[in-house]
Amino acid sequence: MADAIQIRQHKRRGIMRWAAIGLMTMVAACSSGPRIIPEPERPPVTQPTPTQPDVPVDPGLPQDEARHRVALLVPMSGTNAGVGRSLANATQLALLDTNADNIRITTYDTATGAAAAATQAIADGNGLILGPLLADDVRAVSPIARRAHVPLLSFSNDVSVAGNGTYILGYVPSQSIGRVVDYARSSGITDFAGLMPGGLYGERASTAFLRAVEDAGGRVVAMETYDGRSGSLASAANRLGADPFQAVLIAGSGDTAAAAVPLLRRTDGGATARVLGTELWNSDSSIGSKSALEGAFFASVSNNYYRQYAAKYRSRFGSAPYRLSTLGYDSVLLTVRIARDWRVGQPFPEGRLLASDGFAGLDGAFRFGRDGIAQRALEVQEIRDGSTVTVSSAPRGF
Repeated sequence: MADAIQIRQHKRRGIMRWAAIGLMTMVAACSSGPRIIPEPERPPVTQPTPTQPDVPVDPGLPQDEARHRVALLVPMSGTNAGVGRSLANATQLALLDTNADNIRITTYDTATGAAAAATQAIADGNGLILGPLLADDVRAVSPIARRAHVPLLSFSNDVSVAGNGTYILGYVPSQSIGRVVDYARSSGITDFAGLMPGGLYGERASTAFLRAVEDAGGRVVAMETYDGRSGSLASAANRLGADPFQAVLIAGSGDTAAAAVPLLRRTDGGATARVLGTELWNSDSSIGSKSALEGAFFASVSNNYYRQYAAKYRSRFGSAPYRLSTLGYDSVLLTVRIARDWRVGQPFPEGRLLASDGFAGLDGAFRFGRDGIAQRALEVQEIRDGSTVTVSSAPRGF
């Protein structure tokens, strides 16, 4: 789930002003207890008398003329149920924090069939779909939503599914690779190496890495690929270390990087190289404690508001949220903002998604390009003394 698109960041005053106001408001909201928004009482069901014919009941949810109807498509059962429930909880928390009593979110389980879930959501009259999570589910849902003229705000980070009414909120790996390479280059590093996993993720990460280094004015002196076979990582590290380089991007999980670094340190080429990571590291809550990664850089969305959000989530739901769940929270913040100009019963104003000043959320500032991909303002963190330290703050604008 990745792609190789280099996103340049340029300053814009408009988003600076809005992002600051938006995040201040959000923090104020998160600092107070949630307000429970009651569902309207359903009218009593009247049983027909024996002499009356059966009256057919129209499919769908009860009519709601006071609120916007929004569908949430996530896995609520099966392998990814934990992530799905965390996303669903996050959307409800965002509704409570923003006092958004003009929006009704109904959850549909994609684990039993994403296409069926989307078909039901549209039949129920939802004017906007949040989700799905997985790229394959997005591919199944997109044409259904497109025919109904219902925009799709997916939590995927696979850029190949974006466009034609489908938008992706996920953290695109190519953006984090570009950001950390730019920072390393500004630190004086010119010679880069890459240690890439096999498969689609690795292919896209490799392409993004080559482009990022070239755009930054550096050069890639070596690149090796590893897979899940025993000894593959060690062999790739030994081959990579045959040539000297100043920095190495390890495009895998934090655990993989922690296993690879000691292998690289025993080679001539990688003995003193700076280690670079991707956005995957930010989802690892123990990344700072991996001593092998001391001094490593990685780029990701900001964690400035995540810790406060996680504490409130844990207090309300009794468990820690998945890091990815902030996408659900921020999708509601976006919806609440656009709902100011969205008349109940009217189609969702999709053009507002392309607002040049973008949006702000728990994960910082972001905006959608015309390709439907969320461009994010990322920060660079360094693993230092058992923790992570921000060494280059996320820009306020693009």
